Amino acid sequence: MKKPISFVVIGCGTWGQAHAEIFSTHPYSRLAAVCDVDSKRAEQLGREYSVPYYSNYDEMLDKEELDAVGIATPDFAHAAPLMAAVSRHKHVFCEKPLVTEKDDLERAVEAVGTAGIRVMVDYHNRWNVPFVKAKKRLREGELGEPVNGYMRLTDIQWVPKEYISWAAKSSILWFLGSHTVDTLSWMFGDRVRRVYAVSRSGILKEQGIDTVDVYMSILEFEKGGIAQTENGWITPDSNPFINDFKFNLLCTKGMVNIDLSSSNFFEIYSADKVEHPDFLVKPRVYGKPTGFSYESIRDFIERLYRGEDFVVPFEDSVNVNRVLFAIIDSATKGEPVEISY
Repeated sequence: MKKPISFVVIGCGTWGQAHAEIFSTHPYSRLAAVCDVDSKRAEQLGREYSVPYYSNYDEMLDKEELDAVGIATPDFAHAAPLMAAVSRHKHVFCEKPLVTEKDDLERAVEAVGTAGIRVMVDYHNRWNVPFVKAKKRLREGELGEPVNGYMRLTDIQWVPKEYISWAAKSSILWFLGSHTVDTLSWMFGDRVRRVYAVSRSGILKEQGIDTVDVYMSILEFEKGGIAQTENGWITPDSNPFINDFKFNLLCTKGMVNIDLSSSNFFEIYSADKVEHPDFLVKPRVYGKPTGFSYESIRDFIERLYRGEDFVVPFEDSVNVNRVLFAIIDSATKGEPVEISY
């Protein structure tokens, strides 16, 4: 049996903690070290798993014996650690999106292409059970060809106002729109050729957060399919779930309808409140982390260990970025934008 893959984690927030837990417990991997610019947070996670901790990832990458890197920094801060890992010929598991700047995307594509390593971006809807089952029906031909799609993936205002401190350095497109574009492209089995998008700003800016409130986009695919997307950060905090998550796909022989924010699917009533516990994304069952956001990490480890193709090819992640850049350009210009691959 081959020795386990040695991983380090850059970024010790919520998703970095998920990386650390899976890397340290999977039989095909081991956690070698962790890093965060917040030295106290790095120390806390490092001590929890009894591994070295750093506040400088270059130092960690040079000192530790490792095979692969998990990148879980805020989305606007992916490019530098990604390039640092690739330059050292280390495999990478990166939270979405790959990068947030056009120049960084081109540099990353060139660097990965010449480094001889493997990179996967964590578009974990590809492990989300309803979507996996729908994709299987599409592959089997039962539903025919996708014709028209709709996907709404929004957050309540608590997310940009309290959950993350760096919303003004990002946008809902990077935070959730990346998942939307990947999911639709995967379900259609096609690339987007043109987009037309509009955006609205004001609600968050009035509260001191300089970012767009909402994007609405039309995606035209190369084979003729069309889809509408909605991504926003202004859903009221009274919404039963953090996300408002709905999906519809009309096909030539059938239709898929998914509502992952139905308020009465699973509720717990106590004396003073109604709760909607997470049963899908990151639940724990008998102490074990389960849910599709953990399964994507496990699957990356297993496919890297076995030398198998990733569920999310690197090219698909690059294409998501190209679509997101086009959406931003279209919303800014007020006209459709063609995408060049």
